[in-house]
Amino acid sequence: MPFITGDVPPCTPTHPIFCVILGNTLLSTVPGLSGAGPGPEKTLLTPNLDAELVTTGRITSVPLKPNTPTGCPTPATITRAMMELTGIPPLFINAGLKNRMTVPCIDALGEPGNDPRTGDAVPQAESLYIRGKEIGRFLSSACDLLVLGECVPGGTTTALCVLRALGYPASVSSSFVKNPVSNKEALCRDVLNKFAGNPVTDPLEIVRRMGDPMIPVAAGIAESYKGHLIFAGGTQMLAVCGVIKALNWPVPPVATTVYVKEDKSANVEELASMMGIRICYVDPCFDTLGHPGLSRYCDGEVKEGTGAGGAMYLAYLRGYTPQQIQEKILSTVEAYS
Repeated sequence: MPFITGDVPPCTPTHPIFCVILGNTLLSTVPGLSGAGPGPEKTLLTPNLDAELVTTGRITSVPLKPNTPTGCPTPATITRAMMELTGIPPLFINAGLKNRMTVPCIDALGEPGNDPRTGDAVPQAESLYIRGKEIGRFLSSACDLLVLGECVPGGTTTALCVLRALGYPASVSSSFVKNPVSNKEALCRDVLNKFAGNPVTDPLEIVRRMGDPMIPVAAGIAESYKGHLIFAGGTQMLAVCGVIKALNWPVPPVATTVYVKEDKSANVEELASMMGIRICYVDPCFDTLGHPGLSRYCDGEVKEGTGAGGAMYLAYLRGYTPQQIQEKILSTVEAYS
């Protein structure tokens, strides 16, 4: 299969930046919803650890290897490999984290997202959107291509709530091999039923009620950034696209992995088409590399995260061949084993 399929946006950047927005939602601590960590409470630390790994090449806060409990390399490992291959230093934005960052970042001065069943999920949605616009204006002067990803454990569930509230029949992906669809659907029903008597159409109000802090920051950046912008991620970035579309701003293209597209429990390709979003898929053919952990991506584990699909797409844009990209990922993963 081709390395990249789908609607590939033409772009020949000279000064690209790869950036990941980090955030927490307390939904990641609900048992069975998120696989982005060794346990529900520990998911709150995952964005910090991913930022450490991508920035420094190692996890420094805890004695932990960058693998899932089954031995599948985390997507942050892939992103780190691409940063090393391209020589592009990563940039992180703290949209709202419970734990203090241990690597340099831009701080949007947000708070972790709350459980939308018990109160407003993102009380600061409007101010985070404004700060996102300020960050976007700054980045416009720093690069001609911005590849913008996310790391928000539990974010596929907030994405489901936001997309459904916006009127889209979304089915979202998961880092689990077996997507906990029934759990997500039940929670989403609870959230939407809570507001059934007082529905809203304003997109930022929807984010305030049931989103996560990454969404308004990303939407603000997309509004003000003046260069080429590519969202890196799956269903979570489609939720951001939905908000941008509802705000009547141009929606950027999306780059993700083919493993998200192949997730039968989600409808990413159908949803992107319905929303009029240009989306392309990177297929690194992990089943051909002889690494049992990487091959688990082909079995449906992890699939995407920390902008991994966009990072591989960026390396390809910079002239690296699919073989060079595969070899760098394999050597990086093996070094951590």
